[in-house]
Amino acid sequence: SMVMPMKTELTKLLQAPFKESEVEWRLQTCGKTAKGFWAMALCYLTNRGIQHRLDEVFGPMGWKNEYREAPQGGILCGISIYDDAKKEWVTKWDGAENTQIDAVKGGLSGSMKRAAVQWGIGRYLYDLPETFVDCTADKPAKREGWNSASTKEKEKFYWKTPNLPSWAKGE
Repeated sequence: SMVMPMKTELTKLLQAPFKESEVEWRLQTCGKTAKGFWAMALCYLTNRGIQHRLDEVFGPMGWKNEYREAPQGGILCGISIYDDAKKEWVTKWDGAENTQIDAVKGGLSGSMKRAAVQWGIGRYLYDLPETFVDCTADKPAKREGWNSASTKEKEKFYWKTPNLPSWAKGE
């Protein structure tokens, strides 16, 4: 049977920063002024990144997740880890609203990300400052890292995926 790592070791493994490929940036807010387009992005973990971390730390059989409907709509996710010493599952729950885009899938995804933070996974991303991103009205010529977006007024622009600060980058 698998021996659980010591508590501090376990915390370190769970809280280790992710590779840049395992995080995604999404626009939090954007707009247009006389000077042109502006946008602010926030960094998120991907659910694949979370699943990969749980597999790495506990093995594919050492964790599970489950979903429940939240009292006021939305979705709760519980991530359970098997505690070998106590011979029982330990669960931490968190929830998210259903989203406007792909409502249920968005709620499932959001609630799992929040439950992962309860375990310390990706919690450091909350320490990242809000990040203003480079924006342009002109379509970048097939350059890496550019994304398209629209303002509330449906004006299309392009924004560049920022780099993580070195302290927030995993191996």
